[in-house]
Amino acid sequence: MNEPLLQIKNLSIDFNTTHVVNQISFALQQGETLGIVGESGSGKSVTGLSIMQLLAANGKISSGEILFQTTKNETVDLLKLQENEIRKVRGKEIAMIFQEPMTSLNPVFTCGEQIAETIILHHHLSKKEAKEKTVEWLDKVKLPNPEATFNKYPHQLSGGQKQRVMIAMAMCCHPQLIIADEPTTALDVTVQKTILELMHELQLQNNSSLIFISHDLGVIAEIADKVVVMQQGKIVEQGNVAEIFESPKHPYTKGLLACRPPLNKRLKRLPIIGDFIENENKSEINTRVSNEFSIAEIDEKLKSLEQQKNILEVKNLTVQFPSKKNFLGQPTEFLNAVDNIGFQVRQGETLGLVGESGCGKTTLGKTILRLNQPADGEILFDGKNIFDLYGADLMDFRKRMQIIFQDPYSSLNPRMTIGTAIQEPMQVHSIYSNQKEQQEKVMELLEKVNLKPEHYYRYPHEFSGGQRQRIVIARALAVQPEFIVCDECVSALDVSVQAQVLNLLTDLRNEFGFSYLFISHDLSVVNFMSDKIMVMNKGEIEELNVAAEILKNPQSNYTKKLIDAIPKGKFNFT
Repeated sequence: MNEPLLQIKNLSIDFNTTHVVNQISFALQQGETLGIVGESGSGKSVTGLSIMQLLAANGKISSGEILFQTTKNETVDLLKLQENEIRKVRGKEIAMIFQEPMTSLNPVFTCGEQIAETIILHHHLSKKEAKEKTVEWLDKVKLPNPEATFNKYPHQLSGGQKQRVMIAMAMCCHPQLIIADEPTTALDVTVQKTILELMHELQLQNNSSLIFISHDLGVIAEIADKVVVMQQGKIVEQGNVAEIFESPKHPYTKGLLACRPPLNKRLKRLPIIGDFIENENKSEINTRVSNEFSIAEIDEKLKSLEQQKNILEVKNLTVQFPSKKNFLGQPTEFLNAVDNIGFQVRQGETLGLVGESGCGKTTLGKTILRLNQPADGEILFDGKNIFDLYGADLMDFRKRMQIIFQDPYSSLNPRMTIGTAIQEPMQVHSIYSNQKEQQEKVMELLEKVNLKPEHYYRYPHEFSGGQRQRIVIARALAVQPEFIVCDECVSALDVSVQAQVLNLLTDLRNEFGFSYLFISHDLSVVNFMSDKIMVMNKGEIEELNVAAEILKNPQSNYTKKLIDAIPKGKFNFT
């Protein structure tokens, strides 16, 4: 066998006095794709950054070697290179595609200028030649009108388009190794599929090797040749993709595979990693019939929901935004973000809402909360038009309908302890008789969402992403709502944390009997949560039906495209 392109031997990384990567080793051949999977904090991204020598100032490599075979067929230890030497490797021979392109791209330079800068630095071309090469690459990554895109700033592009710019920047110098750190996590399944196909195509053209870091096992199963599974800074299992996905050995790997919501059945609860770590025999939990809803049970629940009243009715709703203005700033043309739609949600029902970015999902959710003003139509909540409510009636409506946002960190005040943040809505709506009683109820809510009462006095930055999501769930529950809009509330979470939050949302619905509008671009998550699914495209409803029917027998070509785009890999591990 040829000498590996990359060899990591006994690598350990410390941040201050904390071990974040502990004695890991793996190798990568030329042209191979290696998937690194694990939960947040497992050391995946830090491993990728250490190869690029881009660790934060408080990060220190305490032991190990990172051996890389350069284009000159010389094997060098990247850890022993000086800064001026590693800069010649970085970008030209090893490139990185980061998770969040908006924070990775410089907002004050055009996208074209940033790609051209890389080409000029490593290939010593003139500005004119670099621009020509950049336009070629913008065309290769299938961006519309490459000449115009060259002069656009990052904020003028969509998330998928910015990610393509990052791919062009990484690939433009024909590197031997590309490190992709969660490059598709925040993208819709259709955009994700296009990006993955594009990366694979360019990888084959350049015979590049790829390290793909992700917590999405479907994506890894789709593209990887080999897999490394990391937990708490250690490699617990590694091997070729078939071995890992078809017969995982380590309980942590089994747990990661089982946490992913299946598309082909409805589970009552999602298995969590703790089930497998505590007792390996509990791996049976994923195959027990008792954990799966039977067709009869699903039918019985749907029939019982039919007997319930409509808590929400949307009639002929249209929401517009200005798309063109005259020189006085007055709108002359409008875009229908939501276009003449209607549906109902019954008491205790969960309606899943799916579609690509820009289809109108979040706009619809905000309009239902009366955070947007419609151009036409009605929204009836418990029989009353929400746009006719004022004063005390409007305050009562605000209390009865709540939202759980996609990004809990930005929706929490960093200067406010989480106990105060949860208690604040109680004070606004005068719930409970005094402050002491409110504090007691906050403590109860924290325990309800699997946090500790002593967390009351901590600030948002002291919690993980999954814990912060539990905090905003507790805040939504603080006013005893009847209807909750969940806006992509688990899209940024690891599959293991996602499973815990989805189980929690299900338990709370069963206990309190409230209704959900569950917005997501992940059909597997929506299938687990929803009684019915509504598919939106360009502001219109493509179809609305029982969850099982949507997945088994989609009527719309658009829905079929969404289902086909879900990464399933070569292995039926769901």
